[in-house]
Amino acid sequence: MVDQPVVDPGPMLELRAVVFRYQDMEMRFDLAVAAGECVAVIGPSGAGKSTLLALIAGFEKPAAGRILVAGRDVTSDPPAARPVTSLFQEHNLFAHLTAAENVGLGIDPGLRLDAAGRAKVGAALAHVGLSGFEGRLPGQLSGGERQRVALARSLVRNRPLLLLDEPFAALGPAQRREMLDLVNALARDRGFTVLFVSHQPDDARHAAGRTLFVRDGRVACDGPTTQLFTPPLPKELAEYLG
Repeated sequence: MVDQPVVDPGPMLELRAVVFRYQDMEMRFDLAVAAGECVAVIGPSGAGKSTLLALIAGFEKPAAGRILVAGRDVTSDPPAARPVTSLFQEHNLFAHLTAAENVGLGIDPGLRLDAAGRAKVGAALAHVGLSGFEGRLPGQLSGGERQRVALARSLVRNRPLLLLDEPFAALGPAQRREMLDLVNALARDRGFTVLFVSHQPDDARHAAGRTLFVRDGRVACDGPTTQLFTPPLPKELAEYLG
């Protein structure tokens, strides 16, 4: 039998000469992220970190350039059609729905779940450490538990690219590290690729194999996290860290 050549699937995410204009600011992004990477996005407020994630997710449209996910051009696709899940600081749980129902929305917005769907919800809650919490309302959960429910909803969507826009910012340092460890464990288990925005450089050091430093609508620095934070630091990053 003749051995078949190994086909390189290419990057999980590519931004090719993407341009976005906001008021008098022009942002430009060129970026490639390999499947399975966990990438931190840091930088000052207003630098374009959240805009970068919004472009990938489809909540903002570029003026030029192309966005590819898993080799597919998604530049013109609406958010729901992209193989991407986004998790924000505001967890967007519905106060009148139980934890299980909030997670079930990731499968069917009408909550028409069969036995397999209900089992999937239970498994997702178990993955984030919330077995037995299925019937609780968001108001009966701590801040960290609510974010775990939102993360479980992301799991049931089962999309290969997970974008986190400061979802753990309201948590203390220990809880943030715990949640980032959970995200990394789930990413390894499910094969997700992760990009997360944080204002805390320690989050990048703790959880990300690679870090992007965004400034003035550009990726000013990009590299392995350990290397990027090892002196001498790039000038732009040194100025940001003070």
